[in-house]
Amino acid sequence: MASDIAAASRPRLPLRRYANLLVTYLRPQKALVALAAVLLLGNIGLQLVSPQILRYFIDAALEGSAVSRLAVIAVVFTVAALVQQAVNVATIYTSGRVGWVATNALRGDLARHCMKLDMSFHNQHTPGEMIERIDGDAEQLGSFFSTFVIHILGSAILLTGILVLLFREEWRAGLALTAFALVFLFALYHMRNLTVDRFRAVREASAQTFGFIEERLGGKEDVRTSAARPHVMLGFHSRIRDWFRKQLIASLMISLVLNTTWFSFSVGTAVSLGLGSWLFLNGHVTIGAVYLIFHYTRMLEEPIERFTQQINNLQRATASVIRILDLLDTRRQVLDGPGVRFPEGALPVRFEGVTFCYTPGEPVLHDVSFELGPGRALGLVGRTGSGKTTMTRLLFRLYDPDRGRVLLGGHDVRDARVGELREQVGVVTQDVRLFEGTVRDNLTLLDHRIPDDRLAAVVGELGLGDWYRDLPDGLDTMLHSEGAGMSAGEAQLLAFARVFLRDPRVVVLDEASSRIDPGTERLIERAVDRLVEGRTVIVIAHRLSTLDRCDEVMVLERGRVVEHGERARLAADPGSRFQRMLATDARETLI
Repeated sequence: MASDIAAASRPRLPLRRYANLLVTYLRPQKALVALAAVLLLGNIGLQLVSPQILRYFIDAALEGSAVSRLAVIAVVFTVAALVQQAVNVATIYTSGRVGWVATNALRGDLARHCMKLDMSFHNQHTPGEMIERIDGDAEQLGSFFSTFVIHILGSAILLTGILVLLFREEWRAGLALTAFALVFLFALYHMRNLTVDRFRAVREASAQTFGFIEERLGGKEDVRTSAARPHVMLGFHSRIRDWFRKQLIASLMISLVLNTTWFSFSVGTAVSLGLGSWLFLNGHVTIGAVYLIFHYTRMLEEPIERFTQQINNLQRATASVIRILDLLDTRRQVLDGPGVRFPEGALPVRFEGVTFCYTPGEPVLHDVSFELGPGRALGLVGRTGSGKTTMTRLLFRLYDPDRGRVLLGGHDVRDARVGELREQVGVVTQDVRLFEGTVRDNLTLLDHRIPDDRLAAVVGELGLGDWYRDLPDGLDTMLHSEGAGMSAGEAQLLAFARVFLRDPRVVVLDEASSRIDPGTERLIERAVDRLVEGRTVIVIAHRLSTLDRCDEVMVLERGRVVEHGERARLAADPGSRFQRMLATDARETLI
């Protein structure tokens, strides 16, 4: 309840933000939007003309006109009705197309924006939550993009046309029904924000639920082996219950608006029938005019109902618009620098007094300084949480240091453009991420500039020739999500192939052979030997045996460099920490 009260106190979204959003995504379709507007105006004109034809038919019939004349009027009315229905179908199709194109463009922009946001942002939001915000919130804007402006303007034109024709027919009927419409629209205007905060809470609850489901499905093996299913179901039902409660409150508010509308329609119908009867009995109008007043009163329901529907859509859309604009207003902290020119060949790496915190006030790295020359290999060792992986993240500029500098090739990484910087650094980790797609797409990550013969050559060089020849469709063979059907070693070798294809100047190896069988390990060791040749290498080691190819070793402890030097010298020094590690069980020491 406290959150609901807090939500109610939030400032309303300025109309300018709605207008900017509409203009941004409707401008590329201005021709289609104009066509939809023309079709809508044509539809409105035919709706206004049809009752006039029917009124003319009624009065002509009561006057005893010839059957041939009545037949002509009936044919005209039928043709007008058919044309009106055809125009209505075309309007629905055109506006629907506008909505889908605009919504898909918005989805694309949201996805692109999220991909650019910092790791700190993604650490605070689950993938399931982001899917709901990118897809679910965008979907809520479909009718907002496709029909809101057109239907609001169209309904205003239809309402005005009906009232003008009523005044033209009988001024007292026009005056009474104009007063009714104004009172209703005034009430509708003041109810326009009744459910905005409720629907925003519904969207938040939906995102939280999907985020919870995504996380638990992603960790299904741990859930099952830990007998945690009851705990997961308890959390699931708790979130579903919260989502249901918020949806129920929002639905009740919508019901209040709809029932107010339907009651108003009943009042309007009663007024028109009573007024029409009085005017007819006093000889002011014909029975055809009474029908016309009644029919136009019923037609008033359409623009008013559209207003109500669009207000409801606007309330739903507003909740999503607020969340979408909040997301688009989120700015990344890791920004492109002016750009630098990296030297050719292997690049030196240097840390100067680097301090970094994931959480303010809780440093993960403390005043780290070292220099790694070009073409040399550095082994990072230390217990879990000592800061090894964090150092490589700073080199990639997934984060920026709070103090100090990280230099690559003599340049502060913050001066380089992010994309160009990451082209210089390749990484192979224990956990290889493979995507549902072809072998080609998984190797190139959708960079189709790499020719197929180059892909096949790299795969063969890494010892995957037999595996490649067994693929039913070669490079077009589909891989399942997360590499289902592939061994851990094959997935690791594909990760190596990705790095080979990029040809970076610096390579980070995060114990890339720690989870595979000895036979495949030999293939990977051979791939590592080829990969590190002529490149600067940083090895995050969990097993000391992987440091044999390193020139230097750095020992980290609680984010501080406690030892750094030539591997051979440290290994031979009985007083060094590294030598003591070698003398004990490495796995027990480092894990």
